[in-house]
Amino acid sequence: MTTRRSFLTGLAASGFLPQVSWADVGTPAFLTAGRDRQGHFVLVGLSGAGAPLFRHQLPGRGHAAAGHPTRPEAVAFARRPGQFAEVIDCRSGTILTRLTPPSGHHFYGHGCFSPDGTRLFTTENDYDNARGVIGIWEVGTSGYRRIGSFSSGGIGPHDLLLRNGAQGPQLVVANGGIETHPDSGRAKLNLATMQSNLSLLSLSGQLLEQVTLPTDLRLNSIRHLTLASDGTIGFAMQWQGDAGQGHPIVGLHRSGGYLQLLAEGDPRLHNLNGYGGSLAFSADGAEIAVTSPRGGVVQVMNTQSGEIVREHQLADVCGLSSGRSHLIASTGQGHICQLTPKGSTLLHQDEIAWDNHLIALPQL
Repeated sequence: MTTRRSFLTGLAASGFLPQVSWADVGTPAFLTAGRDRQGHFVLVGLSGAGAPLFRHQLPGRGHAAAGHPTRPEAVAFARRPGQFAEVIDCRSGTILTRLTPPSGHHFYGHGCFSPDGTRLFTTENDYDNARGVIGIWEVGTSGYRRIGSFSSGGIGPHDLLLRNGAQGPQLVVANGGIETHPDSGRAKLNLATMQSNLSLLSLSGQLLEQVTLPTDLRLNSIRHLTLASDGTIGFAMQWQGDAGQGHPIVGLHRSGGYLQLLAEGDPRLHNLNGYGGSLAFSADGAEIAVTSPRGGVVQVMNTQSGEIVREHQLADVCGLSSGRSHLIASTGQGHICQLTPKGSTLLHQDEIAWDNHLIALPQL
C-alpha cells in the first residue's frame, strides 16, 4: 500500500513535489508592521485592497520587511537600532529563525533578497567603528547563515533595494550619513561633518557608483528608496538642520549619474516639515509621491518637471506603495487609502496602527 510519505518522497525524487508560494497565503500585495489595540507589535500581509490576510506577532516594534521572491517567507526587521530580524513562515506564523547581528552591530530596519532568494542582505551599523555595513546571509533549506559582510559605502545605511542593471543585479543603498551609537540612543553624533550618499554596489560589494548632494544640502539625510520600472531611483530625505527652510525632500537618480532634486523653491515643501517617510512611483513612472507623517501630507510630483502636482492631507500617513493602478498609503490611524488625481479613498480601516512602510511583494 502506498503511504502519503512514500507518495511525497516519490514526487520529490521525480521533481514534481508541489512548491509552496505566496498564493498559499492569499497572494498578498504588501507587508507592513503595526501595533494592535492590545499593544502587540505585528507583521501583517495585506491584499491589494488593504485587507489583512495574515497577522503574526513580533517581539518588538517593527520597521520594514523583506519578502522572499517565491515562497511565503518574510523577514521582519526591528526599528533601528534593532537587534532582531524575525524570519517568519507566513502560512503558520512559525518563527523559522531569529537573525541577530554580530557583536558591535545593529540592524537599521531594512533588507532585501537576491533575485534567486539564496541570499539576504541587511543594512547594519558597525557602531564602534562608525561605518555602515551590508550583512550577507545565506538562505538554504536548513535556515539562514551569516556568511560575510562588506562596506555600505558610507555611514548610517538605512534603506536597501535590489536593482537590475546593465551589468547584472545591483544593491542600491541609502547611506543616511548620521553616526549613532547605542550608548547614546538615537542621538546624532556627527551633524557637524555628516554627508549622506546614494551608493550602487555589486552583490559582492564592489562600489559601482556613488552620488552625494550639493554642499549646501549636506544636512539632508538620504533615507528611503523606490524604483521605477526603467531603473530610475527615487530617494526620500530627512532634513537635519534648522526648521523652516523648505529644502527639497525628494530626488531622482537616473542612469549616467544624473541627479535631480524635485520641487526646489516650492513653498509647499514646508508642508513636509523636513521629513520624507516613504515614497513610491506611479505605475507609469510619470509621478513620484512622498509621505510625511510629521506634516500629515502626501505630495505627488511630476518626474520630468519636478513640480508638485497635488497634495493629499492624511493624518499620520507614512506607508506608501504602488498598487496595480494607483498609489496606496497607510496611516497610524489604521487607514489604508487609495490615492488618485481626484483625491484619497478609504479602502480599509483596521484596529492596527500601521507603522512606517508598505513593502510590495512580488506578484507571480
